[in-house]
Amino acid sequence: MVLDKKREDVDPLLSKVAKYFTFFHPNVLSGVSLFFAFLAGLFFFFSSAELELSNFYLYVAVFFVFLNGFFDAVDGKVAKLTNKTSKKGDFLDHAVDRYADVFMVGGLALSSWCDLRIGFFAVIGMLLTSYMGTQAQAVGYKRDYSGLLGRADRLVLLMVTPLIQHILLHYNFFKLPLGLNLLEWVLVYFAVMGNVTAIQRFYSTLKVI
Repeated sequence: MVLDKKREDVDPLLSKVAKYFTFFHPNVLSGVSLFFAFLAGLFFFFSSAELELSNFYLYVAVFFVFLNGFFDAVDGKVAKLTNKTSKKGDFLDHAVDRYADVFMVGGLALSSWCDLRIGFFAVIGMLLTSYMGTQAQAVGYKRDYSGLLGRADRLVLLMVTPLIQHILLHYNFFKLPLGLNLLEWVLVYFAVMGNVTAIQRFYSTLKVI
């Protein structure tokens, strides 16, 4: 899964959608995306296996994850359409993305769904992946979206797997390996693939600088 490489395929559609938001400053849209990430993390944190079938918190969290991804994708397009692109805006966008990632993955990592040790390494993998991607540009190379797990991949997994986890609660007989639930396995994936991706980006940058 490397959905970040598919950005060019969805750019025309995003540009059309972004036209409806050009009366907003792109920095405002970045702030809106961060707010939805905070709400997503909040609902992940307060969700639980015991209450999920009655309060549907995972579904609500997924909805806010989607809105975060949507506004994060639109803000850059609006900046281009309104000629408001700038280094300050680019910096703000990436800073907001990192906080958004921490809110969403951190909310799940600290929830009752997850072993804290798994969540800890998932957050580390996530942050190192993003750091290596932008640090490549900081040393004179292009921004690096290579590797096995990018931000777009994480967002899709954070939207799909909570929905499946909710459905699995109806089937108590369905057990996953090592006694971990699906959301824990997703964070294991984030931890492993995130660190692998960070290492990939580290070496790919070393080769060209």
